[in-house]
Amino acid sequence: MRPILVASVVTASVTLAGIAHAQRPARRPAPAEQPAADSGVKSESPSDTVPDSSVTLHTIRIAGQTIPYRALAGTLILRNDSGAPIGRLYYTAYTRTDTRDPAARPLSFVYNGGPGSASLWLHMGAFGPKRIVTSDADHTPPPPYQLEDNANSLIDVTDMVFIDPVGTGFSKPVGKGTGKDFWGIDEDARSLAQFVRMYVTRNGRWNSPKYLIGESYGTTRSAVLVNRLQSDEGMDFNGVVLISTVLDFETLNFAPGHDISYVLYLPSYAAVAVYHKMIPQPANLPAFLDTVRQFAVGPYASALQKGTELGDAERAAVLARLSAYTGLDTGYLGKAELRVSLGQFMAELQRRRGLLTGRLDARFSGPEADLLSEYANADPQSDAITGAFTAAFNAYLHDDLKYGGDQRYVTGGNVQWNWSRGGRNGGWRGTPYVGGDLAEALRYNPNLRIQAENGYYDFATPFFATEYTMDHLGLRPDLRAHIDLKYYDAGHMMYLYPPALAQLKANIAQFISATHTAP
Repeated sequence: MRPILVASVVTASVTLAGIAHAQRPARRPAPAEQPAADSGVKSESPSDTVPDSSVTLHTIRIAGQTIPYRALAGTLILRNDSGAPIGRLYYTAYTRTDTRDPAARPLSFVYNGGPGSASLWLHMGAFGPKRIVTSDADHTPPPPYQLEDNANSLIDVTDMVFIDPVGTGFSKPVGKGTGKDFWGIDEDARSLAQFVRMYVTRNGRWNSPKYLIGESYGTTRSAVLVNRLQSDEGMDFNGVVLISTVLDFETLNFAPGHDISYVLYLPSYAAVAVYHKMIPQPANLPAFLDTVRQFAVGPYASALQKGTELGDAERAAVLARLSAYTGLDTGYLGKAELRVSLGQFMAELQRRRGLLTGRLDARFSGPEADLLSEYANADPQSDAITGAFTAAFNAYLHDDLKYGGDQRYVTGGNVQWNWSRGGRNGGWRGTPYVGGDLAEALRYNPNLRIQAENGYYDFATPFFATEYTMDHLGLRPDLRAHIDLKYYDAGHMMYLYPPALAQLKANIAQFISATHTAP
């Protein structure tokens, strides 16, 4: 099985994966955004503990308007409590240059997930000024690839800083730093909080409206990070955008004796069965999914709860409804005792066609190597886009941003993640929970707003699980109303589908506009 290198989270118990060419000018200091030089600390690798950068100037045309912007590709040095360098963090910052008051312009910090994924997916697929063109719901052909100006970039409404956490991109431990300093839920948030504070301070952006935009595990990160930045750094945020959300990993964990995931995945199974024409096309998909939601939390959840006490008549009725909503045979569902895990569903749905159904985006299908396999052993969506994104981003780095040299840009790091947490928000070991962090952030800052973006065909972080999590944060109704959910006819990386990308841009632009007052 190929490693899934994209924006995916992991699976809960677990891992959520179950988820250089052309001569370049010498790097030069960035007048406005170059991190201050580090000094006074000895290091075995001096070049790794000195920040560098490349600054280039560009324009882009969005909605009939020509927008000038500065791109900074560079590094910032992270330090431990003793002041010694422990990490070199790479980032790409885009700053609009024609604004009247740059210090008051919205500023967004953007990252992907993994954990262990670089930010090239959101960078080159969604919000950066350049975008890689990929085939929709199909494997993108080999090079040459097409890069285009991104009419749906967010540069018209916010400055952006794309962050590659340590272990991804060009970011790595240095000096006395090791992976253990960065590769964990709280360790990761601590290092990114230091980066955000340093970036904001060195670039005069304390008065800017501020946003976090994260995808997949990046949403887990955002819940912890916004809470830490607000409570520890005194840095209130205007908003957080959660793209394909997971705050409670138990909702993704098909563990023996735990039925919640079967309930929360059912509406996504139904949406995908509709997409692949395994069940009749409803006149109205959202209305149909409402019906499935009601069945999932009603008769289906009740039947699962009864276990071996479930009567024959009720079991037959539930089996019939499950088959009607999933396209799976009642005989198969019966043998599964009404419980079909994600890996089983991916393998079974299109087995008669010899196809495997995708996980990150279930619109994608691919040939199944073993038609007798009970579980899916790959993700066709990951295979379909990884080569295109990797090649396009490397070309863009070297040719447009004039950065990177012969360094290897790590799109997905093989990090050994520490899932355990201390304190009341930690949850049980192996099933992390960060919903409490987000709830604390909302209580601390009652003006904070949250917008969650959900793909109907996302099997990595299903939309009904996000709804369930948000409704169980223990918030007062007025604070729960600060969380808005949006939906797309696409998957985990909804921006791969051009109509969904346009919708995503419009929704986030409106969110940013509504959550700050322009000077």
